[in-house]
Amino acid sequence: MDPQAQTADTLIHPGWIVPVIPRGAVLENYSIALTGDRISALLPRREAEAITARHVLELPGHALMPGLVNSHGHAAMSLLRGYADDQPLMSWLEQHIWPAEAAHVSAGFVRDGVELAIAEMIRAGTTTFSDMYFFPDACAETAQRLGMRCQITFPILDLPTVWARSADEYISKGLALRDDVKHSTLVTVGFGPHATYTVSEPNLIKVATLAAELDVAVQIHLHETRGEVLLAVESNGERPLDSLHRLGLLGPRTQCVHMTDLGDQDIALLAATGAHVVHCPQSNMKLASGTCPVTRLLAKGVNVALGSDSAASNNDLNMFGEMQSAALLAKLHSEDAAALPAFDALAMATINGARALGLEDRIGSLETGKLADLIAVDLSQPETQPVYNPLSQLVYACNGSQVTHSWIGGVQVMQQRQLTHIDLTALGSRTRVWQERIRNRFPDD
Repeated sequence: MDPQAQTADTLIHPGWIVPVIPRGAVLENYSIALTGDRISALLPRREAEAITARHVLELPGHALMPGLVNSHGHAAMSLLRGYADDQPLMSWLEQHIWPAEAAHVSAGFVRDGVELAIAEMIRAGTTTFSDMYFFPDACAETAQRLGMRCQITFPILDLPTVWARSADEYISKGLALRDDVKHSTLVTVGFGPHATYTVSEPNLIKVATLAAELDVAVQIHLHETRGEVLLAVESNGERPLDSLHRLGLLGPRTQCVHMTDLGDQDIALLAATGAHVVHCPQSNMKLASGTCPVTRLLAKGVNVALGSDSAASNNDLNMFGEMQSAALLAKLHSEDAAALPAFDALAMATINGARALGLEDRIGSLETGKLADLIAVDLSQPETQPVYNPLSQLVYACNGSQVTHSWIGGVQVMQQRQLTHIDLTALGSRTRVWQERIRNRFPDD
């Protein structure tokens, strides 16, 4: 199309564009146009000058890139940030987190916790997140109200909780939510069986059958620790991944979270079935859960995305930190300084995450026709100067505070570090109320 004939809602002139696709590309003296909820043009600045736009934004010294995709978390648990730190996984869960949740989790808790999480994520460059938590309808309502894109995998357990009493009730409520948001442009819904040790085989089979019929995602905590895998082998004679495969739950819509204990046979099975892995490096390190063998997975063609897990086990939702941690941990784990270079870490937090969530045709890269989910990162300050390679700078030098602008579906949700949809003062007041409630009930934690 002749650029002189073009119009746009927004025209942005950054220092660099990091589109993610093509691989490793860094475009200098390029501009991007947004029309409606889409990217309408990506072209050299000299050609873009001819575009007539309602809003023109000059961002010298900034890198424009896809919004980050946080592929696994429990957003409402932001209200438990810093609670019961420095505990092993199972004692942290069973003696601290689960009792606190039983006492406090409600629709109101989830609404406030999700809003706190969304505020944090937008300020650190995330534009899409995946969530697995109770009262997913409250999460969906909050995400839509605040203009945030998300995948919700509603929780399924054999155990009763504040949200449901049985696996059948979890599934029934979750499918009702899926019907409620089926026309949403921001929210998608899938199944979230918690783990093979909390969901029985008959209920996992039920999930497999329904997920196949509806062609929707399944996200599950899997091979989170060596102890989990050993217990499964002792109990039923097979590894959890093999159990999922036998039950029909392993395929291209399956998102396997954590995956720290993997042998060659596990990696081969993941590659053969097209299942995705969601790596949560900081949470895994903090809980001493183990190390996901990312370089071996990528070498075999397995799609690996990044997630933060919850702020209760991390303790933040910052995907810049996850990118850096993933890259450094891979180098240490493989004893190879060339392992997981900057671009591969960036891809894990963008296009790989989009692919895992089944959204790669819509988000994860800056391409004409894709949804306008993008962020601007200021590389002009002392912490990120000088800039020899913007890609390396984004992964190794940025901490999220350099994100200045953010758009989701063409709607600006942050401008010059100011959130456009969230009142931080009011949110802070509600957060302190929850802090006092939880502290007063569990004063020793």
